[in-house]
Amino acid sequence: MISEEQFQKELDIIIKNAIREDIGDGDHTSLSCIPKNAVGKAKLLVKDDGVIAGVEFAKQVFGYVDKDLKIETFINDGEKVKYGDVVFHVSGKSQSILMAERLVLNAMQRMSAIATKTKFFADLLEGTKTKVLDTRKTTPGIRALEKWAVKIGGGENHRFALYDMVMIKDNHIDFAGGITAAITKTQKYLAEKNLDIKIIVEARSLEEIKEILSNKGVYRILIDNFNYEDTKKAVALIGDTCFTESSGGINEKTIREYAECGVDFISSGALTHSVYNMDLSLKAI
Repeated sequence: MISEEQFQKELDIIIKNAIREDIGDGDHTSLSCIPKNAVGKAKLLVKDDGVIAGVEFAKQVFGYVDKDLKIETFINDGEKVKYGDVVFHVSGKSQSILMAERLVLNAMQRMSAIATKTKFFADLLEGTKTKVLDTRKTTPGIRALEKWAVKIGGGENHRFALYDMVMIKDNHIDFAGGITAAITKTQKYLAEKNLDIKIIVEARSLEEIKEILSNKGVYRILIDNFNYEDTKKAVALIGDTCFTESSGGINEKTIREYAECGVDFISSGALTHSVYNMDLSLKAI
């Protein structure tokens, strides 16, 4: 996983690029009809039910646009919200509030939707040892926000990108000449590059799991598109040798039964690629 410092750098890039994209050479609507020194106040109004996410990110956005903007927070990231709730007040220069408005809303609407869905999945796993993971099936350019939202919702992050964990999947195995060849080549490469990153290997059958287990140094086995019975057999085969992860079309109807097979993790791309934004508004008060 990436460090907190690396993660913050990703957030800084998102904010800088989003403000560039949205404001360009100026918010001419606000500049033309609102006096430069006019001050105002606005509230973040919830118009939906779910889990709020993005409050801390909003503070970073407001601070980037205008360090003198003041935020009064009433509801924090990860808390349940309902229609009519007010999450925070922001006060300061009216032009600054309006310049930050759209980025704050776009980010919080998306993040809150992801956090809400993740909380729903995490609740389905209650009482088991299994944790729900996100994937790299994220919106290009805002991965850090979406993965942050998963954590706010009670899930855990898979690898952030291609550089912080090795994940040997079916195509890698086939191109490399087999499972053992792929693992051996990977370990040699990591040693030569002096890289201390974990290795996950995907298995498509119980026979492939046996071959993976014949190699040392694998952190987690990805049990991909197995049925319940074969998943139980796979978990029994792997034992305590390494961690286990189920994936492949698992949804709210099947996630509990896969968890009861004994896997450590279940990954779901749906946490980030199939959500509907939470309805939020920033209203002047």
